[in-house]
Amino acid sequence: MRAVVLLLGGLLAAGTALAQMSPVGLWRNIDDKTGEVKAEIRIAEANGVVNGRIVRRLAKSAKPDAVCDECSDDRKGQRLDGLEIIRGARKADGKDVWEGGKILDPENGRDYALRLTPQDGGKRLDVRGSFGPFGRTQTWVRVE
Repeated sequence: MRAVVLLLGGLLAAGTALAQMSPVGLWRNIDDKTGEVKAEIRIAEANGVVNGRIVRRLAKSAKPDAVCDECSDDRKGQRLDGLEIIRGARKADGKDVWEGGKILDPENGRDYALRLTPQDGGKRLDVRGSFGPFGRTQTWVRVE
């Protein structure tokens, strides 16, 4: 009986660790230029595809009713709180990397190619947005 309990406990712990090596969850994004915490973003998965929305903005300069004026697609005029900024990323075969989707920078309304890479046992997430050979990476921190 004790062996069964230990086995089940080990399987639960392993499952939790594996789940953490995923971009799914609540994250705080930190501006790579200023070091300021800007927002909390919730990333969710459905049918193997991850998408993410701004839950709330935390930047000191955030205006409560701000909308995406710079967006040129269906997100134009939508409130920034609740705005979907990550669309369509999928897990790469055999890697702990999600790619193939797009990430929106609501400050300029542009979509960038996206790559999400969990780090540090899933406590951090490298979020890379790129356009051709150019891009930048932010490290987001998981909200426990």
